[in-house]
Amino acid sequence: MDFNLLSMFGIAFLALIAGAINTIAGAGSNLVVPALGLPAEIANATNRVGIIAQSSSALAGFKHYGKFDTSDLGLILIPIILGGLAGASAIANINSQYVKFVILGAMILMACITYFKPQTVVPPEGTPIKKMRNTPLAWPVLFFVGFYGGLVQAGVGFLLIGAIAGNLRYDILKTNALKHLCMLGFTFMSLAVFIWYDLINWLIGLVLSVGYIIGAQIGVKLAVKASPSSIKTFLFYMTIVACVAALIS
Repeated sequence: MDFNLLSMFGIAFLALIAGAINTIAGAGSNLVVPALGLPAEIANATNRVGIIAQSSSALAGFKHYGKFDTSDLGLILIPIILGGLAGASAIANINSQYVKFVILGAMILMACITYFKPQTVVPPEGTPIKKMRNTPLAWPVLFFVGFYGGLVQAGVGFLLIGAIAGNLRYDILKTNALKHLCMLGFTFMSLAVFIWYDLINWLIGLVLSVGYIIGAQIGVKLAVKASPSSIKTFLFYMTIVACVAALIS
């Protein structure tokens, strides 16, 4: 793609929409990465710069509204960061065709969970929160999600919602806040690997960051005003969109 002022504006606008979608649900990167017109590995790596900006912005927004629970952060981040480092390191050794099937399988799984067991991703009001030390299954689940996020990013927001709400039983807003903290954890790991391999277009990354930051703030405001049932419905439809995107990619 020949990047000029108009195309830069278009990229920032797409990132704004994607940032709002990612803040509430996931799969916003499906809008952005194909539109960059870069080789797949460079587009994927460059998008991570914007994701760090987006998640930082979203986390600040949720904290402002008192929806960021810090009581178990350290233990949540350990498997996420280790998984993210493993996933980013595995990129060079995994066939891209296999990655496509991994994405499709993960999105179909989340669509089924959201439709058939919605209480998994949106716990009923008053559900007690579980701690990592008392939830052994949460450790391998979060490691796997970190690995997936370090590897491909696409749709990882859904998996994080399922892992955090499903295992630790945070409500949907606190889950979304923790989701962005986790995304920061494994995205920093993968970004370090991408920098080492010189795969990042920093100018495009900066443009994406502007759009993602604004979009994340819009997404936070929408999320705190929406009902849990509305968010649940939005999650389901976005998992369907992610499935379609994985099929046609």
